[in-house]
Amino acid sequence: MHTNYYFLRQLAPALTERLRGYRVASCFSQEKDELVVSLLDETGTEFWLKAQLGAAFPALALPESFHRARQNSVDLLPELLGRTVARVEVWPQDRVLQFTFVEDAATLVFKLYGPRPNAIFRPTPGALAQLFHQRYAADAELAPVPTPLPSPEGSKLPPALADLPARFLREQRAYDQVPAGRKQQLVAELLMELEDPAHYYLIYLDGRTRLSLVPLGEVLETLPGSDPIGALRRFVPLALARRALETERRQLRQLLTRRADEAGTSAHLAGQRLHALAHEAGYRHRADLLMANLHAIAPGATQVEVVDFYTSQPVILKLKPLEKPQRTAENLYRKAKNQQLEEQQLRTRIDARETESLAALELLEELDARPELTELRALRAWRKQHALDPSPTPLKAATELPFKVFEDHGFTILVGRNAQNNDLLTQKYAHKDDLWLHAKDVTGSHVVIRHRAGQPVPEPVVEHAAQLAGWYSRRQHDSLCPVTVTPKKFVRKPKGALPGQVVVERERVVLVVPGNPFEK
Repeated sequence: MHTNYYFLRQLAPALTERLRGYRVASCFSQEKDELVVSLLDETGTEFWLKAQLGAAFPALALPESFHRARQNSVDLLPELLGRTVARVEVWPQDRVLQFTFVEDAATLVFKLYGPRPNAIFRPTPGALAQLFHQRYAADAELAPVPTPLPSPEGSKLPPALADLPARFLREQRAYDQVPAGRKQQLVAELLMELEDPAHYYLIYLDGRTRLSLVPLGEVLETLPGSDPIGALRRFVPLALARRALETERRQLRQLLTRRADEAGTSAHLAGQRLHALAHEAGYRHRADLLMANLHAIAPGATQVEVVDFYTSQPVILKLKPLEKPQRTAENLYRKAKNQQLEEQQLRTRIDARETESLAALELLEELDARPELTELRALRAWRKQHALDPSPTPLKAATELPFKVFEDHGFTILVGRNAQNNDLLTQKYAHKDDLWLHAKDVTGSHVVIRHRAGQPVPEPVVEHAAQLAGWYSRRQHDSLCPVTVTPKKFVRKPKGALPGQVVVERERVVLVVPGNPFEK
């Protein structure tokens, strides 16, 4: 709530009392999204105002001291220098703080909107506005909006209450369970508290350190409501110090949750496929029936009806009229062998993915249970110990390489875009020790996992790359896709082969569900 209207309406009169008669001594920036203003009174007492105008954490910091850097510092708003502060005020029901100066009624406005904060300076009323962030050109026309009339709907909360007071009403005043008349009364009572707060609270809520006018979540500190300047000076440094920790904890939580969900989903899909294989008529059984009834099959027949050994029920076997029944049975026996291998791979995958999901959930519990992980250094050491790399995302190099580029657990995955691009990837870019993947027996993209010296490619990375190979192939919509995996040194292009055509001399095959695991 450090940018909320109800806090700013306390801060504005406190700043007016403190800064009336102060003159602007300097105005500069030495970091991105930062505007620093130094003010001096007649005795030379200095007051610093540091506006942080980044979308991630907009804030008006009031450091007690500040040292300007000798380098990488640029002066801004030269027309502001020497002007005397007349008053500070907040725009009605808005997150905008305005400094008005004696000379020419100049104004410096701090728009503290979360997604797009800005500073707007006008040397005189009606003059062309000077913007700190030029990209928000519409801010040149920003003006106060008249105070809205009270809503006739007693159950509708005023927009200026924002999230914390509204949540306080619902969680601690049972706002949603009371009649409409009582709701109006609860809102009126809360507004009276917010307009003259007894305390400010530094709280920890939903993984963030915040300044609040009401007690919510874990209360870290309670500060007197008579000193909004002191509250802001205490809050901003604390929030910035804890922000890196909170950001990394959120990233870790999201990463572990995603890993657990992905592994659980993969195990579930593999289980469904295994169940389907177990309950469908086996290739071997059909081949045995065919071989036992060769005498009953007429030449050129398209099907034959036989009696099942086990159920004593009639079964119709389909045949190819131009293929001998013995060859059909041979193909069925080969498929039966492949089906057995598929079942073994599915069981292995189910075990591995269930173990991976359980491990991620255990780490998630450990993240919350270990008190020492509330320190940034300990958290980073723990993250490194468990190899919890950031979530896989497409690399910026995708704009530099002529392939689709992904990164997974520190390994780079390259995907060809067409036949000629496949040749370029395999023949020019791939190293002999890179892993090469391709959907088996169909046309599709070549996929390469870049080799890292001394680091074998983890199986989850191979699986993700195999999913990409299946997805960017003719097997995209198959329930399960066999994918060739081999070192690039075993892939060669015969003389006279068409673009994208290669010969694989040694391979192993993995079965995956086609998909792009890097899509959000």
